[in-house]
Amino acid sequence: MVEAIIYRYRCGIAWRDLPETFGPWQTVWTWHHRMAKTGTWDQVHAKLTAAADAAGLVDWSLSVDSTIARAHQHATNTTRLTGGWIELHESRNRAA
Repeated sequence: MVEAIIYRYRCGIAWRDLPETFGPWQTVWTWHHRMAKTGTWDQVHAKLTAAADAAGLVDWSLSVDSTIARAHQHATNTTRLTGGWIELHESRNRAA
């Protein structure tokens, strides 16, 4: 099960796309969900990170490239006037 879960994340595939050699995807998802709910994955991550850090295998420097952290134009809280109804309303008055 753990190998199937790791395979899924490493390949970036949907649960339904797991190869049949791992068994039914629903079973794998259930194991993953259970382990996530109980905090098992957090414990595994913490222990692996601590062991790698103690061995000097972790470089804690971080770099963030803002060009890949884009927000959709509708994600902002600003109001943008685009004409729309107001423009149509003014056009009707001019035609009269």
